[in-house]
Amino acid sequence: MSATSQTTPVPTEPVRQSPYRRVSRGRGNFELWSWVFMRGSGILLLVLVFGHLFVNLMLGEGIHAIDFAFVAGKWASPFWQVWDMLMLWLAMLHGFNGVRTIINDYTERENTRWVLKGLLVLATFFTVVLGTLVIFTFDPCIDPNSTLSVCTR
Repeated sequence: MSATSQTTPVPTEPVRQSPYRRVSRGRGNFELWSWVFMRGSGILLLVLVFGHLFVNLMLGEGIHAIDFAFVAGKWASPFWQVWDMLMLWLAMLHGFNGVRTIINDYTERENTRWVLKGLLVLATFFTVVLGTLVIFTFDPCIDPNSTLSVCTR
């Protein structure tokens, strides 16, 4: 008998399956890209937030200068509108992704998970939409003599 014709022994015990059930089989690379997004958005948020704080607090007169007129002056520039919109969107999506991960990790019942994720999607959607509308439709024209708070142009 040659060395190449030897057979390996067959195990006598049946192979046991893991007692843990996989929740989802079809996620693909979504969780990987979610993880990458968290790192990238976190770094970009650091730049956006510290830039925002530096301009608002360090340049000019500091915190005492921040009032309605200051915000109106900043949002008159498309640059600051886009800056604040990016900060809002990234912060909301970053937070959404983190809370979604927590919901996936800590909810045991599938129905509870769907309800919590649905509420999270609604809250995120409304906050992003309303925040974006405020940033881009902000009208600083307020007439202090009018009870309707509308300027006559």
